[in-house]
Amino acid sequence: MYLIGTSISQTLVGFVRILLCSTCNRHMDFEPGTTSILQNAGGVKSSQRLARMAHNMSSSSLRKKSDLTLVSKVRFGSLRLFLVNLQEVILGTRIWILFPAVPLAVLADSFGFARPWVFVVSLMGLAPLAERLSFLTEQISYFTGPTVGGLLNATCGNVTELIVAIFALRKEKIKLVKYSLLGSLLSNLLLVLGTSLFFGGILNLNKQQTFDSSQAEVNSHMLMLALLCHSLPMLFPYAGGSVDVAGVGAVRLSRACSIVMLVAYVAYLIFQLWSHRRLFEANEELDVYDDGLEEGPVIGKWSAMAWLVVVTLLVALLSEYVVATIEDASETWGLSVAFLSIILLPLVGNAAEHAGAVIFAYKNKLDITLGVALGSATQIGMFVVPLSVIVAWVMGINMDLNFNIIETASLALSVLASSSILQDGNSHYMKGLILLLFYIVIATYFFLTSDDVTVNNLGLSSVELKQQ
Repeated sequence: MYLIGTSISQTLVGFVRILLCSTCNRHMDFEPGTTSILQNAGGVKSSQRLARMAHNMSSSSLRKKSDLTLVSKVRFGSLRLFLVNLQEVILGTRIWILFPAVPLAVLADSFGFARPWVFVVSLMGLAPLAERLSFLTEQISYFTGPTVGGLLNATCGNVTELIVAIFALRKEKIKLVKYSLLGSLLSNLLLVLGTSLFFGGILNLNKQQTFDSSQAEVNSHMLMLALLCHSLPMLFPYAGGSVDVAGVGAVRLSRACSIVMLVAYVAYLIFQLWSHRRLFEANEELDVYDDGLEEGPVIGKWSAMAWLVVVTLLVALLSEYVVATIEDASETWGLSVAFLSIILLPLVGNAAEHAGAVIFAYKNKLDITLGVALGSATQIGMFVVPLSVIVAWVMGINMDLNFNIIETASLALSVLASSSILQDGNSHYMKGLILLLFYIVIATYFFLTSDDVTVNNLGLSSVELKQQ
């Protein structure tokens, strides 16, 4: 882990130099006292501003206007532009106070602090980094156009979960991969959606909360397909035959299902970004920008790309710490790895995105809330999960889609509950409460159980749950 951290740190130094060079871009004009950086060559098309997806809107809800009074007094243009970028990226979010957790995690690991503390600080550092990833993809989309921006969001929207999965696969911790991805699915379908509908209903008792059920219907169908692909490998051993034959068959079936899921996700992107784009576009109204934020890019294109790489590398570094210390934290605290991975990890890592969904529900913008919760769940279930299986296949690791009976049943009931609740296009606080109670029951189960997981040479996980 030390060698990995060193290589990532060296790469970060290189990209800091790129950031310094990118601020010298001749096509950027900085106006003191404003947050606008305009591209003289090409400009930002107004049509791009009207085609923002719900995930980007969720990121905007946590942005805050930066005070550039002091920065504008810097005489050197290159240094001034770099400080503007630094201030917009680091201080341009309401959760900037969590950024010190990033260097603290590095120091804690370097100086041999207790492993549970490294896990906690790393987890806290992932929250602002995940939110900034969404912000930077939004910035790039202003220059590349809505379609490319949508593709960026479709691949980078849940890059944190994907990076954690890849690092876990490198250490052959298949159970951690499955638990973390399952936790992200459950948190989006139950916790995020339930919290948003509950508080949105409570705070809008005198208003009729409605939404377009077409988007929810499409996402629900995609999740049903994902559920089928999880259920068949789980049921494969019951079809008969020896354990070895069933194990090999389940892995092969999982790989085939993963390819089908990725093909379906590509078709979903075509449906979302081209043929039926109107169903997924966020309805932007003036009150979204209550804090006086200017709609448009606040940093340049190349700066945004360089910062995107830097933030991604930081996410990779902290993900490495999380994967390496989660079992130590489990032993120290007496909590199962399943509980930490399914409940705690997605709860903290996606806190910024979850907060954005709740904010828009409070503003009675349920279409954006559904786009965040269901869109993220679809992205994880139909892209990150099958891609993890394919990556494991390339790495020579036999990972399947069998998430075990209890976990798969929890996912199935969550998909069915969210689909049935959203089918009529209306919402009230009772619907949100039901989803929250679903999540509390599932969380209680994993809290009260300990896991004894063994992985045989076929890569199949067998879990024996013992009541504490």
